[in-house]
Amino acid sequence: MRSWVDRHGPGAPPTLDEASFAAKPINAYRFVTPRAGVPSDALIGKTRTYRVREGETLFDIARYFDLGYNEIVEANPGVDVWIPPVGTSIVLPTEWIVPCCTYQGMVVNIPEMRLYFFEPDPAHPGETLVHTYPVGLGRTDRRTPKGRFKVRGKTVNPRWIIPESIRREHIAERGDDRRVIAGGDPDNPLGKYRLELTGKAPYAIHGTNVPWGAGMTVSHGCIRLYPEDIEHLFPKAKVGMPVEFVYAPVKVGRRAGAIYMEVHRDIYGFTPSLYRSAMDALARDGLAARVDRVRMKEILKNSAGVPVRVSVEAARSAPAASSGGG
Repeated sequence: MRSWVDRHGPGAPPTLDEASFAAKPINAYRFVTPRAGVPSDALIGKTRTYRVREGETLFDIARYFDLGYNEIVEANPGVDVWIPPVGTSIVLPTEWIVPCCTYQGMVVNIPEMRLYFFEPDPAHPGETLVHTYPVGLGRTDRRTPKGRFKVRGKTVNPRWIIPESIRREHIAERGDDRRVIAGGDPDNPLGKYRLELTGKAPYAIHGTNVPWGAGMTVSHGCIRLYPEDIEHLFPKAKVGMPVEFVYAPVKVGRRAGAIYMEVHRDIYGFTPSLYRSAMDALARDGLAARVDRVRMKEILKNSAGVPVRVSVEAARSAPAASSGGG
């Protein structure tokens, strides 16, 4: 599938409002399903640019192009989130390295604040389709955990039974002592759709009544999606489907033989050494000898969360970000 920009060229998309968000394109990407011990060419998408129009915010632009707050801010340092200057060229970091190493069901990469949904491509045996969505995650005091789960249930207009600890917060913050919020209520933070997961703690993947939380650590541990994204994902997710929450601030992948690295903030402070994580990822795929270490160290310090070419053969002319198609 192609995005609005691909279909219509570099001009402006529709007016950025709730109607255009609901109708925005949500891409599916195809890649050859990796085999054990064989490095994958699993880079998807393409980095693009967009010029700001009157009245638009980075929140609006991020949502239309299915990016989170973290992604668009990191890719555009110094640009005012609420009042970006009209005509400013905004980088759209719509290119990703698929996280290793599970390519079925759903995978949430916590530092990236992004969910990947995998399904076999029936028209192309040996290839996998992936949809990807930005997500909001748990606050630093209620961190979204690593772990493996399964989808155990699906609910439309879920009722929110408020945990007592959260209820106490609501009472202290705003005098709200409700124990339950009905499904469909505008105050319900679960939105219209919820995927319940197995496990001792009641984690879920759901919508939201505050869309601007995508790409932020704002929840009590659950995974929040833009309303239109959860509506797209909900019918695809099946009860019993595997779900994994991983913690990979550094990802490594290939495209046309070249090696790329994508680095994200260690949002929960779980990774004592990004360099060690990078070397482990390269060693896993047998790529360590082909990487320019000086270039890699620069990226580990300064990467804006986009794939950057780090191959030794590209060191002399390595661009700030890759520009291949997806």
